[in-house]
Amino acid sequence: MPMSDTLDLELLRTFVAVVDHHSFAGAGAQLSRTQSSVTQHMQRLEQQIGVNLFQKQGRQKQLTEPGRQLLRHARQMLSLNDDALNSLRESSLSGVLRIGSPHDIADTILPPILSHIARSAPKLRLEIDVGRSPFLMDDLHRGKVDMVISTREDPALEGFALRTSPVWWICSAQYQHVPSEPIPLILVDEPSIYRRYAIEALERANIAWRQAYLASNLIGIKAATRAGLGVTARSMEMLGPDMRVLGEADGLPRMPDVTYHLWIRPNTVNPLARRAYELIRGSQGL
Repeated sequence: MPMSDTLDLELLRTFVAVVDHHSFAGAGAQLSRTQSSVTQHMQRLEQQIGVNLFQKQGRQKQLTEPGRQLLRHARQMLSLNDDALNSLRESSLSGVLRIGSPHDIADTILPPILSHIARSAPKLRLEIDVGRSPFLMDDLHRGKVDMVISTREDPALEGFALRTSPVWWICSAQYQHVPSEPIPLILVDEPSIYRRYAIEALERANIAWRQAYLASNLIGIKAATRAGLGVTARSMEMLGPDMRVLGEADGLPRMPDVTYHLWIRPNTVNPLARRAYELIRGSQGL
């Protein structure tokens, strides 16, 4: 089939989401589309350009060489498109926007969001509060911050999903796992979704565990994990080069995924929060 003269930006946005989320289902969750709709988008895109973008490698789908070339151009095209539109709309925005973010995504999910806001509204001053998710959500309700990235759900707030990530059993690369002994857990104190996921998963599987270390924040969790004091349950964003993942082959149960949302108050008094929220939502293709 001959290559089309014009690339469809909507299809390119879906393509980038598939690559970033490593699956059609993950892309669908980000874009609020069904998996079949994502599949149709990829089929239409392949028809447009006349080449295959993916190839099967075991159970996974990997990018072909044309797919890798298109990915590079797709990111540039989407960035130019979004920047052009947003610069016309938002160049006059000025003031202070206060954003709350948990530690574990402060160097993964947060930077692209900040970069997008900064490009779209260069006069806007950003203040970032990095802390624990439940306390940031409390700050949002009290008006201490304008928007928050969090894994927690709250029907009183307005939000949308940014990313869904697997929760893994993470330990030091040098940690020696002994399945016959109680699992030494590295835990954060309450409230914590990861603490709940870990304990509930182990107790459902009738696996003995003990508290090896208790921390009040992610900095302590990372330090104890790197020191080889035990195993912790965290999203994939925490995994570092000096760590490894334990799984079902090691006798540990699977845990539910977590979804990071961007939340604002429906009746926010800061108009900048509403506009920035819509900017970020638009950058996600929602």
